Amino acid sequence: MPTNRITMRQIRETLRLHLSAGLSLREVGRSLKISRSVAGKYVSLARVAAVDWAMAQTLTDEELETKLYRPALARSSHQLAPDFASVHQELKRAGVTLQLLWEEYAKDNALAYKYTSFCVKYREWAMGLKRSMRQTHIAGEKLFVDYAGQTVPIIDATTGEITKAQIFVAAFGASNYTYACATARQTTADWIGAQVQALEFFGGVPRLIVPDQARALIKNPDTYDPQPNRLYDEFATHYGCALLAARPAHPRDKPKVENAVLVVERWILARLRNRKFFSLIELNRAIALLLVDLNQRAFKKLPGNRRSAFDQLDRPALRALPAKRFEIFRWKSARVNIDYHVEFEGHYYSVPHALVRTTVELRVTATLVECFSSNQRVACHALSPLRGKHTTTPDHMPASHRAHLEWTPQKLIDWGLRIGVSTAAVVTWQLEHRPHPEQGYRACLGMQRLARQYTPLRLEAACTRALAIRSPNLRSVTNILKSGLDRQQSLPTTKPGALPAHENIRGPDYFH
Repeated sequence: MPTNRITMRQIRETLRLHLSAGLSLREVGRSLKISRSVAGKYVSLARVAAVDWAMAQTLTDEELETKLYRPALARSSHQLAPDFASVHQELKRAGVTLQLLWEEYAKDNALAYKYTSFCVKYREWAMGLKRSMRQTHIAGEKLFVDYAGQTVPIIDATTGEITKAQIFVAAFGASNYTYACATARQTTADWIGAQVQALEFFGGVPRLIVPDQARALIKNPDTYDPQPNRLYDEFATHYGCALLAARPAHPRDKPKVENAVLVVERWILARLRNRKFFSLIELNRAIALLLVDLNQRAFKKLPGNRRSAFDQLDRPALRALPAKRFEIFRWKSARVNIDYHVEFEGHYYSVPHALVRTTVELRVTATLVECFSSNQRVACHALSPLRGKHTTTPDHMPASHRAHLEWTPQKLIDWGLRIGVSTAAVVTWQLEHRPHPEQGYRACLGMQRLARQYTPLRLEAACTRALAIRSPNLRSVTNILKSGLDRQQSLPTTKPGALPAHENIRGPDYFH
């Protein structure tokens, strides 16, 4: 029977406004000055009784009341009790509510519980579950990740040294489907590499990943606003998911993975306790075999197992993996030296010369070194293990340096021979007697400039005179040309019996 607070007229108006006019329950309640829940109650009663607005218009108040409030029948508990285990699993699907599940349960069921009793009895049933199972997680929404407290010894077959492998665990909130693997340590690369493998194991990406606030992942741990480090943030961007770090010292924020860690320790690590492992690969193979059995073990209080629950709940709700796997890399700041190179692990990589004396960011993968300035990539090189060596891209060099790079000693000597023997001799002297090859190249480029300013005949004559006065350098040749001394035919007098000065410079045979 309707209570004193709502009349049959208000019930009819509720049905008309919601079922015919399409107003929301909140809007209906506001219009009729009743609560949203009361409006929802009578809409639900009408749905269970299969009464739409067209039918309601044809019924008298008494007939409508009888339809909505069917007389209570003798109740048989085994007939009335819904399958609360199935209800609990269905609630994990996106958009599914207790209201919808009650309507489906009560439809064409004369012995069904009223909605309030249905909710109370479900909550009483749920309280009998473990807390981690009691929480309702939306399918495909959260993946919880953590490391187990236990480790597994790895024996070096050569030295006998024992290291402790760390055990990474990931579990979905809705299905409890679990992944585990071993890593060498708990570095940032280990954490993120294990999560990459976990996503590939699951075959999709959840909306949220819930890690601990480990220093390897979170650069600024905070109860309210933890900030992931740059690599972890780029990992989340690559896979299109969000990161929701659990609060420090609040294990109840991630009970799913806490429970999954215990399960892995009991059903995997305990079974491996007497085995000896000599590599991470060997250990991970053993874990993978036992992981299949763990995920196929039947639930005690819920239908199915982790694998079947994952296939029904989480898998359909996951987003597809990106086409390219996320590559682990490192970020490092580096200052550009005066020679437009930056140093990483003893090797030098070029950047555009305009960035000299600025600071750039290096993004280093297993195969590449990328240089970024103002968030723009300005250089990319293959990672080199050669310490003390240089990797240089010609486009990064100033124009003068590129010219030096294009000229080899032999090319410069060959150019000098095309002018004359004396010019080639001066070029050779420049290359051999300068403290640094760059200085010799620069002087030879100066000789080429003189060849453009003066005729080849005059340049050859100037070089002959420079050799004669034992000053075969660019400055002497330039001064001889400017002063016109190259036009004079006479040479300085030599001591009796001594060779002319230019005879001491090796001739054409030197260049072959």
